[in-house]
Formats: sequence, structure tokens, C-alpha cells
Amino acid sequence: MSVGRARLRAVSPRRASSLSKSRFCHGLQCLKQLWWRAHERQAPELVPPPALQVVFDRGSLVGERARAEFPGGTLVEGEPWAVAAKVAATRAALAADAPAIYEASFEADGVFAAVDVLERRPDGHAIVEVKSTLEVKDQFIPDVAIQLHVARRSGLAVARAEVMHLDRACRFPDLSNLFAREDVTARAEAFLPEIPAHLERMRAALAGPLPVVATGPHCSDPYDCPFLARCWPPLPPHHVSTLFRGGRQVEALLAAGVTRLEDVPAGTPLGAAAARQVRAIQAGRVVVEGDLAGALAALAPPVAYLDFETVAPAIPAWPGCGPYQAVPVQMSCHVATADGALVHHAHLAAASAGPDGPDDPRPALAAAVVSACAGAATVVAYNASFERRCLEQLAERVPALQAPLLDVAGKLVDLLPIVRDHVYHPDFGGSFSMKAVAPALVPGLGYAGLEIGEGGAASSALEGLLLGGGDEPDAAVRAELRRQLLAYCEQDTLAMVKVVEALRTLAGRWPGRRRR
Repeated sequence: MSVGRARLRAVSPRRASSLSKSRFCHGLQCLKQLWWRAHERQAPELVPPPALQVVFDRGSLVGERARAEFPGGTLVEGEPWAVAAKVAATRAALAADAPAIYEASFEADGVFAAVDVLERRPDGHAIVEVKSTLEVKDQFIPDVAIQLHVARRSGLAVARAEVMHLDRACRFPDLSNLFAREDVTARAEAFLPEIPAHLERMRAALAGPLPVVATGPHCSDPYDCPFLARCWPPLPPHHVSTLFRGGRQVEALLAAGVTRLEDVPAGTPLGAAAARQVRAIQAGRVVVEGDLAGALAALAPPVAYLDFETVAPAIPAWPGCGPYQAVPVQMSCHVATADGALVHHAHLAAASAGPDGPDDPRPALAAAVVSACAGAATVVAYNASFERRCLEQLAERVPALQAPLLDVAGKLVDLLPIVRDHVYHPDFGGSFSMKAVAPALVPGLGYAGLEIGEGGAASSALEGLLLGGGDEPDAAVRAELRRQLLAYCEQDTLAMVKVVEALRTLAGRWPGRRRR
């Protein structure tokens, strides 16, 4: 058969229970998830949250950019349900000797598969699966294999299968090596013999009632199932799974029939923070241990409370940046002076762009940080290694401000270990994140009233605001988004201020000794 003019075998109209390559992969993870996705396509769990939506948007942008690596190709368009039309368009593109076909569509054995890029080669076609990752992952192989199976069963000679992913060595503005391509033909072909049995199992599941599948590691491997809440009922407060860094000890406790931290036996080997957590739960109140006052003494005034927000675009947009490099674009800083005054500083990059792309946000941010922290004796951050990396990146990118930026970095004190090593409140829930610590130690202080209330949503919003993607919002929408982002970042540093005040109060009650 001629590769250039391969004739695809005719297929029957697609049934409602037909499989697709994505459903096939979901079915490999869990038949119950497959059933829900097929029979409850409008389920609320299938509406992606903002942090997941930005992952999908990145994937779309990477996929579109990847097509430029295959010039002269033909795009197969159409609504997701227009299977017959897309298969026919693919057949026409093959007959026209297209050098590449984007979204090449095939259907065979009741499975529909769209190939990111179908590349024509002298020895046959190559399937190229585009991924917005930095490496080939094991879970990609079944995805490629089902495409290979369907394309070959459709009558197409496919000689090679590849995964095309982002190259971590790429640095903006040179995007000539944005992608790396890895041959996975042998790995995909090794999976082919397993496909018929998997398809039979999935068809049977879709044709019957909701399958009975026990919960287990597959619920989050290789991806978190969106229906987790249906299978995993809410756990009671202080379940042993909330034990801080519990690891195998949690498994041992559950195996012994211990499900609540209140019932953890005395003498159970635990880390210091976990032991403090158990003591607090069993006492029903906050526990303070060690020299908390001494730890807080390191916060010499004036104190600058600093927090950064970053974006990590898949396709780098600023000089020297690689794929997924976290770039600081926003900061909040509350400065508490020796006389008790509190001054707030904030900066959020402008969404302006020149002929070469978005303006680099780092010079203006660097200047804002230096100005905000000027005169501070101590700079406090929560999980300060993140802020340190941001300051070092700014210092490298803005040489004129390198000295004052590194001076700020040299004054950093991490508030996280001060809390973790001395205090546990029963409402922490096994977490020492600021989202857990602040409302527990300072009642009424939280993020529930904010439109943007967690870091993933903030990063997603920042990426959309600064780099676009999807529909371009109008000026009023952009202004409102900036207001929400500024409010969220301000809350992060205000929370640190209030937590330190609460810690000083606790230290005054229990100075330098353990209380049970």
C-alpha cells in the first residue's frame, strides 16, 4: 500500500458508548472513573478548577506552538462529536500528500483517536504525541499505543511513534530548541498486545451498571481522579491520616485499628512536630513548647514581611528563562516599625508588551522590593527558601540592584520553622501552611472572603493576566483581576504580621518551657 495515498477502511457511525484515546487512558486508571465520564459527561466534577484549567491551557498553547515544527501541515478541525467528518478530512489530507496532519483523526475497533501530529516520512508515517512536560512519563505510553493501534487498524502504515516534549535546556529568546523528540516506538508496540483485552473490559464496563472498584493508590496515580469525593467519604476531624509527616506510622496505626489522633497510644514513636500535634489534640488546646520567645527574638525591628507571587509559563517569555521557570511578578510587603506602625507596599507587573513579546517584569519588581525593604533590620517570609530564590533571581537579572537585593536576602528569617518547632493548634489539621496556621491562631483572619484565595489560583490568574491565553479580557475585567491579585498577596503578608503578634502573646504566657 502506498504510504502517501493510504486508503482508510470505512468505519461504522460512532456510538454513544464508543471509546476515545482519553477515555481509554481513564479506563486504565479506573473503570468507575471511565463509567462516570461516559455516562455523566456534565458532572460538576468534570469542570476543571482554575489551577487545573491553566494546565489545560498550557497544553493547548504548547500544542499549537509544536505545529510550527512541522510546516505546511493540514489541520483537521471540527466539533468533538463530528467524528465521521474529521475522519473523512484526515482521509482527504492523506490523499493530498500533506507533509503533516495536525489532529489527524482515526476510528477503528470502536475507538476514536486524534493524533497531535501525523508526520509523513519516506518509510511511513510517524505519530507525534505532544506533551507540555519536560520529559517522557510512563503514563504517556498507553496513550501513544492506543493511537498506534487505531491508526494501524484503520489501514495506515505507521512506522514510528514519538513523544515531543519541552526541552529544559531551552532559554528565551532562542526558542529553536523549545522541543525535544523521543522515539517511543518500541515501548508503545510492547503495549499493543494488551490493548484488545483492555478494550473488551472497558466496553463491558460501559455497557453495564456502575462498576464496583475498591479505592486504592490508583485513585491518584497517575492523575488525581476528579471523582475522589464520591469514593472517599470525608474523614472525621483529627483522623490519623492528618498526622504531620506520618508516613508509615499512619499505616501502622491504621493497621492496629487506631483511626483518631485522640487514641494514639503513649510511647508511639513520632517526630517532634507530630508528637506535639498529638499532645495538642489529646489536650484539646494549643500546645507551646521550647523557647518560642527566643526564636521570636530573632525578629529585630523594623521587620519587613515579604511575599512573592510567581508565574511559570510552559513556553518561556522573558530573557534567560526556560520552560516552567518560576518568575517573580508580584510582591507584597508589610513593614512593622519599632514604634508599632504598619506600612504596606505592593507591586504587580504591568501587562505591557513590546515588539519582542511581554516586557520583562523583573527590573520593576526588583526596584519595588528594594524600596519596600529599605531600612528593615529583619525580613520575614513563610517558607523563606522560596523568597530567597526569587531575590537571587532578581539579583542575577538586575545587576544594578544586585547588592541591595542580596542584602535583603541576607536578612531573611523563616517564620515556618518558628511555628512548626514550637506551636501546635488543634485546628492546624496536620498542616503548617499559612492557610492553616493563620485562621487557627488569629480567629477571623483567613482567605475565605477573597475572590482569589490560594496560590494555584493566583498563579493561574497572573499567567492569564500577563501572558494572555483564551479570550482577552477587557480593561474593566483586567482591572478587577489586578485588584483581586493585590488583595490576595496583601493578605499573605498581613497574615504573617498577625501570626507573629499571636506568637508573641503565646510566648508571653509560656516563656521558655514545655506545657502539657
